[in-house]
Amino acid sequence: MGAQDGPTLINSVQRAMRLLEAVSAHENGAPAKQLARETRLPLATTYHLLRTLVHDGYVRKLDDGGFILGDKLQTLQSTGRAQALLSRVRPTLAALRDELATAAYLTFYEEGEIRVAEIVDGPGTPRVDLWVGFEDAGHATALGKSVLRELDEEARRDYLSRHHLADLTPRTITSLPELLRRLETPPLAPAITDLEEYSLGTVCVAVPVYSGDTVGSLGVSLPSNRLSRLPEIRERLLPTASRVTRGLSLTI
Repeated sequence: MGAQDGPTLINSVQRAMRLLEAVSAHENGAPAKQLARETRLPLATTYHLLRTLVHDGYVRKLDDGGFILGDKLQTLQSTGRAQALLSRVRPTLAALRDELATAAYLTFYEEGEIRVAEIVDGPGTPRVDLWVGFEDAGHATALGKSVLRELDEEARRDYLSRHHLADLTPRTITSLPELLRRLETPPLAPAITDLEEYSLGTVCVAVPVYSGDTVGSLGVSLPSNRLSRLPEIRERLLPTASRVTRGLSLTI
């Protein structure tokens, strides 16, 4: 015991990370020999690690023999930024869940699709069973309809032209003119509801949020026997949505 206690470290992983750090320091790329000197790695080890990193997309080899960071790292960076943003608003979603005794949801409109970014639920506040993905159910969910309402007419019609208005429950709106009419005149505007249109026995209410120029929605789901609470819940959602938008708009 004693000196050998502590975490088990994988030397090859440490060397690969040192090499990535060295590559990132050279905007125009650096050859393997220079990277080996800077990281104090044997040249043969440097070549082996670079070959692996290139193969997996973390590093890219230029025509002149230099190495720069690859596209996969850029993807990881973008994902990390998104995770950092969500970590800022997750406590707000958890507080909303606890205050209203409902599951809380956050969605965004990205690359032409309505996608769930976060769900905060608990043993006493279970989430809706997402038996149909939100990508195919925007017309039937409060979260999806909230996003559609905020889109400009061209973007909204583009989305609806690519998604069939599937009949998910007897209450689902499957008529495009009727859906558009209800999007324009929701009774609880700017909130919008799903009254058992996605799942029988469950109602939802959602309001818009923004992350920069990206539109999204914040909503909650609850049993249909709590339908009378929707106006009250709307009043709680609106200030929470403003806090979420502010949190998402901060620069990292």
